[in-house]
Amino acid sequence: MAFNHLPAGVHDALVPLSVTPVTDSVPMAKNHRPDRSPAEPGSRPKPGMLLDRLASGPSRAARITHTEHLPPRAGRHAVWPDRIRPEVLAAVRTAGIEHPWAHQARVAEHALDGDSVVVATGTASGKSLAYLVPVLSALVDGSEAPNGRGATALYLAPTKALAADQCRSVKELSQPLGTSVRTAVYDGDTPFEEREWIRQYGTYVLTNPDMLHRGILPSHPRWSSFLKALKYVVIDECHTYRGVFGSHVAQVLRRLRRLCARYGASPVFLLASATAAEPSVAARRLTGLPVVEVADDASPRGELVFALWEPPLTELEGEKGAPVRRTATAEAADLLTDLTVQGMRSITFVRSRRGAELISVIAQERLAEVDRSLVRRVAAYRGGYLPEERRALERALHSGDLLGLAATNALELGLDISGLDAVVIAGYPGTRASLWQQAGRAGRSGQGALAVLVARDDPLDTFLVHHPEALFDQPVESTVLDPDNPYVLAPHLCAAAAELPLTEEDLKLFGPACEELLPQLEAAKLLRRRTRAWHWTRRERAADLTDIRGEGGHPVQVVEAGTGRLLGTVDAGAAHTTVHEGAVHLHQGRTYLVRSLDLEDGVALVEQATPAYSTVARDTTAISVLETDVEVPWGEGRLCYGSVEVTNQVVSFLRRRLITGEVLGETKLDLPPRTLRTRAVWWTVTEDQLDAARINPEILGGALHAAEHASIGMLPLFATCDRWDIGGVSVPLHPDTLLPTVFVYDGHPGGAGFAERAFHTARDWLTATREAIASCECDAGCPSCIQSPKCGNGNDPLHKRGAVRLLTVLLRGAAEAE
Repeated sequence: MAFNHLPAGVHDALVPLSVTPVTDSVPMAKNHRPDRSPAEPGSRPKPGMLLDRLASGPSRAARITHTEHLPPRAGRHAVWPDRIRPEVLAAVRTAGIEHPWAHQARVAEHALDGDSVVVATGTASGKSLAYLVPVLSALVDGSEAPNGRGATALYLAPTKALAADQCRSVKELSQPLGTSVRTAVYDGDTPFEEREWIRQYGTYVLTNPDMLHRGILPSHPRWSSFLKALKYVVIDECHTYRGVFGSHVAQVLRRLRRLCARYGASPVFLLASATAAEPSVAARRLTGLPVVEVADDASPRGELVFALWEPPLTELEGEKGAPVRRTATAEAADLLTDLTVQGMRSITFVRSRRGAELISVIAQERLAEVDRSLVRRVAAYRGGYLPEERRALERALHSGDLLGLAATNALELGLDISGLDAVVIAGYPGTRASLWQQAGRAGRSGQGALAVLVARDDPLDTFLVHHPEALFDQPVESTVLDPDNPYVLAPHLCAAAAELPLTEEDLKLFGPACEELLPQLEAAKLLRRRTRAWHWTRRERAADLTDIRGEGGHPVQVVEAGTGRLLGTVDAGAAHTTVHEGAVHLHQGRTYLVRSLDLEDGVALVEQATPAYSTVARDTTAISVLETDVEVPWGEGRLCYGSVEVTNQVVSFLRRRLITGEVLGETKLDLPPRTLRTRAVWWTVTEDQLDAARINPEILGGALHAAEHASIGMLPLFATCDRWDIGGVSVPLHPDTLLPTVFVYDGHPGGAGFAERAFHTARDWLTATREAIASCECDAGCPSCIQSPKCGNGNDPLHKRGAVRLLTVLLRGAAEAE
């Protein structure tokens, strides 16, 4: 029997579990609560004092495992290059900025020289102004051209919210420049009547990679005057373009560069990120161009107090009698409540959409006990909301009408939310880059700020709150992306051929993998070679061949059965596990039961209900080795990397009582299996190694399963992924290896680079895994070490001590091999 641990967001067919852990419904522990009398208006304590208030009382204080103090820093000024238009400099001064920081001036200088440049400085360091000043100067220059459109600029953001926020900022800054700068957002929410005006007259167009891929590039003849004049392409928050999404965006940018060259333009790329390791290397891989790096942050910074917070153990028992900690969701809701009562503006980041809804509901209920007027000042923000709902929440947050927001990472990126006092992070967000992005949302006006990371009952979270050096003494992760992934490259070659026939000269732009792929695309009758070029052969749009976010097709619409009202959407990849028939679905604090799921039409019908249970999907997974690329001996064992095929099927769901997590029953489901061809790392052990580790057949499955769970939980420390990007399978006797084997695979077709990174860091990765299991205080295994919230086998069997002994023997072989 194979034991599996699945990723989320698998493209196309296989999409594993994406469920909230059972412990999210554990009742609150009896704990001391700080004074929740409403604060005096305008009171603003220093970060350390604010943390002391949150931690007041012996039970609360013991939850802080570490406090890091980042001291304030003075800024260093410079002067703008003299080639910047005086009107632009005057507009900047009108906005209250007399002199730039040194890094802003350097970025502007490179941009004016025609160098593509990446600015990688901290949050709230003025990166936007660094690229905006040369861009606006070029647009003002262009407005004096005979046709009034002598230069254009394109801005790419990973989210609609960030593009809308940047649009507001640019319009405010450029208002003194009049009609010389015509700024507009062009995305899926843009009304159709406005789109033609933007194509014809817009000079600074803000969009996202999805719209560039599906809307702008396929319709390039209608954008010809814009592309012909394109001088700058701004890529904001470029660190988010990693894994499969980053690989897709890299190919979209190559298609953009190709079309610009066709119209006689060669735009300069200006990239920005607050959290990037080796930023010039990552930017070059993303754009395909040489990129200059500006990483010396000259901006001032207020004090940041960063606390690591571990929730207490409760009196409850989880699966297999394991001890259960109070959930990060419940703990974060308490902190959000306390911050709101004290009049502090804050955001609580949480991993899941359901978690964001739960935190806001719990906080509102508790605020009602203190002051009912505060209830409306807390809300949830997540993907899947309708555009008008998102915009209303963003406006309320900007205006200060909202004091507290429970948000998914949709609000992690660069929104200019000034004046926040605190950020609460409910669970490690998967990478150090995301952690610092989220923490950087507070203190954006230069004042001091508080950040609190609340640990989940999870191997990595537990490890980090007791090993703060892994967070504070390490650089952010290197960006992992692979534009040559054939599952990524093939549809973009088709899309490029549909835009303009592909020539031999174009192949240099798209990379060396083209030579192997083009014959396959011809054999599949997607492309046809005529004379010296390849042409798209079909009537349908080539851009629709792929979803660049790897989410598996069009989102499933969640519709209220009685009224026909569209409540929101769920990613197609998560539909099997989150909106299957009988699932409990949360939306804006209301609970619904899924009546039916129509996969063909992409519709889930729901009806409002108040069930006393939550639902968790169960599934089965099988894995086969297609090709072994690299094999390294670890003593008698083997460490391997190569291609695999994973077959997964959601077969049932459990109903769990909200108060205790008790299983009320299991219901079978009839959903189709999904297959995934991807990349994996795997390791094997021999009979002699099992004897050395004292592993008998009765505990072998549990030892392998426990090691698999913990290793998946620890991998985000070594690769730019989170545990929902990857999956795993452990098998006591695998038919391809004929040995006990543990697999960890990328949850995306063709791979995302995570398994490859795991292979290259395997010794450090598995050593940290062994330490995390061995140092956990539980007896037989718990969510802090070997239990997984998304295990398709209900965390059975697991053997904690066996996993430690097994990894010890495996790593001893690795040491002998070096």
